[in-house]
Amino acid sequence: MTSIRTPLLALLLALTACAPLPQRAGIPTEWQASPNFNERRPNFVILHHTSDDTVDEALRTLADPLRSVSAHYLIGRNGTIIQLVDERARAWHAGESRWGADTDLNSVSLGIELDNNGREPFPDAQIASLLRLLADIKARYRIPSANFLGHADIAPGRKVDPSRYFPWKTLAEHGYGLWCDTPLAPQQQPIDEALELRALGYDTEDLAAAVRSFKLHFLPDDPASGLDEGARALLYCLARKAAG
Repeated sequence: MTSIRTPLLALLLALTACAPLPQRAGIPTEWQASPNFNERRPNFVILHHTSDDTVDEALRTLADPLRSVSAHYLIGRNGTIIQLVDERARAWHAGESRWGADTDLNSVSLGIELDNNGREPFPDAQIASLLRLLADIKARYRIPSANFLGHADIAPGRKVDPSRYFPWKTLAEHGYGLWCDTPLAPQQQPIDEALELRALGYDTEDLAAAVRSFKLHFLPDDPASGLDEGARALLYCLARKAAG
């Protein structure tokens, strides 16, 4: 019995030594562990394009300690899905960001990078793999449809990914993101653009930047700088959908 117990005890001690220490307060406290907890669950998915020309370039960037940028997943142009960060961990993909009341999207989201330089359409194989991955994520975490967003949505004026070529309508048709088909009936009363954008989730501290991000997502082919009557009707429709 002793010969079996000794190696077992040694193994348990080794595993204990390798286990991460619990995060503790910075002041003296008494530790009384509770079994009533689980892993934090992401409530958003943020989509990006890499801005690189190859998946190898993107991998070097996402694994470079000096760049301090990462994502949970990278999807190649050929549809290959590469996982880089455990879903339970906080990847560094959103940076300074805001959506509604959430001001640290890195802490509440999964980040997905798409191998794309921002100047090209997204290949069918890549989007097919993205849809499979989103279906898996949504089923496991029960993420609301409205919480599938682009980096530009959460960082207006700072980011423009996943670019004007990204097929947001296709994603919305599969349940990932919001969409209202145009043309829509014009509003009978003028709407407050800033109020409606905030209701949708946008940070309107820089209203012009918020408008640009909104149009990049929902009206990428509209070159005008502001919102015309049709765009305001679209904004109103989307804000109502976001509110349920």
